[in-house]
Amino acid sequence: MSRLLGICLAAVLSLAGLLGWGSAAAAATVEVKMGTDSGLLAFEPNTVTISAGDTVKFVNNKLGPHNAVVDGHGELSHADLAFAPGESWEQTFSDPGTYSYYCEPHRGAGMVGTITVE
Repeated sequence: MSRLLGICLAAVLSLAGLLGWGSAAAAATVEVKMGTDSGLLAFEPNTVTISAGDTVKFVNNKLGPHNAVVDGHGELSHADLAFAPGESWEQTFSDPGTYSYYCEPHRGAGMVGTITVE
């Protein structure tokens, strides 16, 4: 009888795992470099797709100063300039949508990007 009970419990736990019961999906963090490794004034990558609740970590890589201003979303923007290599900040995106952003000092040079939140 205890063997049958053990088999049933294992089946229920397996089903719960498949259905996602009792487990929360871990939020991810995606890194975006400000200034490419080869020295271009660009975000690398310049397009990312994340899930709602995920975080983008912006890292000053080369040719600073840089920032990231999200069009129409001051609450998601980081207007302060990052001067030092390795300086970084993180921004969590909770709402699905497409967010265009740019580096204020280098927008004219084409330093723009897009974050798609699913």
